[in-house]
Amino acid sequence: MLAKTHNGHGAAKDHGTMAQLMIGFGLAALLTIIPFVLIIAEVAIARTTLIGIIMGLGAVQIVVHLVYFLHVNRSTEQGWTLFASIFAVLILVIVLAGSLWVMRNMNENMMPMHDMDHMTSLQSQQG
Repeated sequence: MLAKTHNGHGAAKDHGTMAQLMIGFGLAALLTIIPFVLIIAEVAIARTTLIGIIMGLGAVQIVVHLVYFLHVNRSTEQGWTLFASIFAVLILVIVLAGSLWVMRNMNENMMPMHDMDHMTSLQSQQG
């Protein structure tokens, strides 16, 4: 009786049916296997395109996990959960984009290695 009245709702409503969970598992597994196959098979795609495809599949996998395993949807009961998830994704995008921007800037503005060797030899000659 306790299992059926968990939080006053039926277990199927709270946690989804076995069929829904298996669909989610299958999609998650497929979205994990595809990038591995693309890399192992050495598909003749431009590197930036391949990275974009892998990142896109990762984003779709996040949505699959949210919908099938965390049961985030647009119902009124889940409204705050949906908004919190959207906010978390927004913060994540800002942090990742900012990190990539900073790393690219640092890479472009770093002193090349051959200049660094020249500076080191000049410093050792001076003292």
